[in-house]
Amino acid sequence: MSQLLVRSVMRRLVSGGTCNRCISSVSAAAAVVFREVHKPSSESVVMMSSQRLRFSGQWWRMMCFTSEPPSKNSTTSSAVRKEDEKLSGDSVEKMEGEDKVALSSYWGVSRPKITKEDGSVWPWNCFMPWETYQADLSIDLSKHHVPKTFLDKVAYWTVKLLRIPTDLFFKKKYGCRAMMLETVAGVPGMVGGMLLHLRSLRKFEQSGGWIKALLEEAENERMHLMTMVELVQPKWYERLLVIAVQGVFFNFYFVLYLLSPKLAHRVVGYLEEEAIHSYTLYLNDIDRGEIENVPAPAIAIDYWRLPKDATLKDVITVIRADEAHHRDVNHFASDIHYQGKKLQEAAAPIGYH
Repeated sequence: MSQLLVRSVMRRLVSGGTCNRCISSVSAAAAVVFREVHKPSSESVVMMSSQRLRFSGQWWRMMCFTSEPPSKNSTTSSAVRKEDEKLSGDSVEKMEGEDKVALSSYWGVSRPKITKEDGSVWPWNCFMPWETYQADLSIDLSKHHVPKTFLDKVAYWTVKLLRIPTDLFFKKKYGCRAMMLETVAGVPGMVGGMLLHLRSLRKFEQSGGWIKALLEEAENERMHLMTMVELVQPKWYERLLVIAVQGVFFNFYFVLYLLSPKLAHRVVGYLEEEAIHSYTLYLNDIDRGEIENVPAPAIAIDYWRLPKDATLKDVITVIRADEAHHRDVNHFASDIHYQGKKLQEAAAPIGYH
């Protein structure tokens, strides 16, 4: 055992280790040997074997990781590591202080800086300045498609029946009524656009622009909803009602569009006519002073390019005009199907607001 200790010390000294570390290691090893020698013989043999294995493992690790005196190169590499850590920390702090999108700039998908006409930063991610527009308020609001065929009458009376529970539930709460209406109105365009998209992929044919036109309609209706949420904070039971109605209506319209696109578009056309009527009643209550004509939300001002001092009445007016355009688009689509043609045979009214 003493020979083993001597050889170990000599190896440690040759490898360049410090005296203090050698002495401490030797002292610890000697203490282990001393304790084991004074144990009973039967137990001592077993413990000595395990301690020898552990002791040899420790020395093997010490031999593999011998300490070297610090050199100029090691000092330089340490300084480089510290500098790299400092730079990486500074870059993280800089990115955290800026827009969070900068964290994904590695993939090259970060949005460039977009400004308004006055030079201020564009505040919205849900739509861009080139997607905004000024609503066409000259559109005829009194247009009505007179139901003539059997399917037209089915569509017309289906919408009229759907209006009854809506009137009973919301009565003259036009803000909540509009919010519920927009959660439903955003479904048909998405369903129709999705099914036309799948048809185009499945049959290797163009859509005539109708996919984009219907998805534009769905997006426009969603922006109506985002605006109404700023004006009317829905209660918990209204949120539950939205979930239930959307689930039922989505599946209903999905099946209806598969079975009869002309009936589906006609139903939406009559729904838009009812929306025009509801928003007209909303405006009448604002004019009578029964509903406060509050300032327009910022999202509405930027989306419809309204003046800075726009009010609720201005917002409802442009939304009503949008609904009139959607009415025309869906009745037009239904008429195309009634003529025995496909939608792609007629140019889609893209950007028709």
